[in-house]
Amino acid sequence: MKYYVLFGPPGAGKGTQAGAMVERYNLCHLSTGELLRAEIAAGTPLGLQAKSLIEAGNLVPDSVVEGMIESKFRDTQGVDGFLLDGFPRTIAQARALDKMVEVTGCISIMIPDSLIQERIAHRAHIEGRADDARSEVVQNRIATYHAKTEPLIDFYRSAGKYYEIDGTGTIEEVRQRIFSAMDKL
Repeated sequence: MKYYVLFGPPGAGKGTQAGAMVERYNLCHLSTGELLRAEIAAGTPLGLQAKSLIEAGNLVPDSVVEGMIESKFRDTQGVDGFLLDGFPRTIAQARALDKMVEVTGCISIMIPDSLIQERIAHRAHIEGRADDARSEVVQNRIATYHAKTEPLIDFYRSAGKYYEIDGTGTIEEVRQRIFSAMDKL
């Protein structure tokens, strides 16, 4: 079983690229954002708690996310691995993941901050995502990414599992860079 971490700032194209990665490598896509949005849409207590945190640009507690991920690992059959999108986001989460499974590789799609803002604004308009529509929330998400998530680069690089992908260019150009890295794993 292979376990890939899909990494990068908000708006880097993780969601855009994940479908092709899942199809090519027979993976189960675990997007914490989608899992949480499903909880929010269902109006569950977890969903209501997550909604208020997300709307403020904050992260959902580790224990909640880790439990959802571990359950999916246990309950999913018929795949060759998992693509984790949006988890881990902190060193503590990465260590928790290491206790669950051995990560095969961290595929990191990188783009500059100016492009993050442009893409998130476009996504908010196209998808009607209220959490992406307010500039102060977007700025908070970028700052949170730099402060809490970016340290994962060194974590996975020191483990020899970090593969940085240039996220600029066409969707197909980025996809081919990703496939080139994953084919070596």
